Amino acid sequence: MDAGGKDGVGRGVFRGINPQGCNVWSFKEASDDEAKHDFLWRYHQKVPEAGMIGLFNRSYYEQVLSARVKGEVPEEVWRERYKLINDFENMLTHEGVTVLKFFLHVSKDEQKRRLQERLEKPRKYWLFSENDVTERERWDEHMEVFEDAINNCTTRYAPWYVVPGNKKWFRNLVIARSIADTLEEMDPKFPPLDKKYKGIKIK
Repeated sequence: MDAGGKDGVGRGVFRGINPQGCNVWSFKEASDDEAKHDFLWRYHQKVPEAGMIGLFNRSYYEQVLSARVKGEVPEEVWRERYKLINDFENMLTHEGVTVLKFFLHVSKDEQKRRLQERLEKPRKYWLFSENDVTERERWDEHMEVFEDAINNCTTRYAPWYVVPGNKKWFRNLVIARSIADTLEEMDPKFPPLDKKYKGIKIK
């Protein structure tokens, strides 16, 4: 959601992560080259390699959310994309990628407050976009497509977490706890020492 706090989550939750092991990708409008490929192509390029964490700020879900609200794709296209997204995430998890999806939900009143702040606080001027106001007028449509996408694309292997976002500290706590629980279950290990180095004494 606009003003849901995507950037704030990146700063608040991942600030303690070693940047050597984490990449953040913010997906804007597709480039000419990206637009020549299937709708999942550019996102697949940014899937983290083994041992890395990748944070997607927006994702391929835009293709069944904003694209649907704006009428950029017909129903037969966006409806089929639910299956394609599920297949894509199934393939990723089968290949060892753990997928966590967080929907940051803020109330209409809270969104209004945050958007107004962008017009009143100098350090937030740069965040303001007329498009946010335009999209806000279609609140009910957005709520419908959010619910539809979540219901169609929450799976055993890649569930959606709907996170209350009005209170930033609570939002960050829920996400951090979910990630920590996942990492504890994965039980990651430091890579072992190469056998050729064993027994070496540094003088």
